[in-house]
Amino acid sequence: QVQLVESGGGLVQAGGSLNVSCTASGSVFGAMGWYRQSPGKQRELIALDTVNGAAYYDDSVKGRFTFSTDKAKTTAYLLMADLKPEDTAIYYCVASEVGKLGWKWGQGTQVTVSS
Repeated sequence: QVQLVESGGGLVQAGGSLNVSCTASGSVFGAMGWYRQSPGKQRELIALDTVNGAAYYDDSVKGRFTFSTDKAKTTAYLLMADLKPEDTAIYYCVASEVGKLGWKWGQGTQVTVSS
């Protein structure tokens, strides 16, 4: 049974930092990433593994967030710095199983940035 479990969300003041992580189990994963969904908005991709090994970042988080995974693709990290109120969202970890299409999703972790 595939499971992705996020942890590390919480409340932080604007300008602060917060780290979230994700543990994946139950399969062999080829890629991982992070989405987020803010109130009233569609879910958006913010960070992702790429084929060449470099991480993709949405412009809204580039330079402030750092995404990484372990070599086994069982844990993903999102280090978030200089947080802004507009970063308030539920953050979801995603992982793709080797040989299969589509993402598996975690349950999400809430990040709230106060002004």
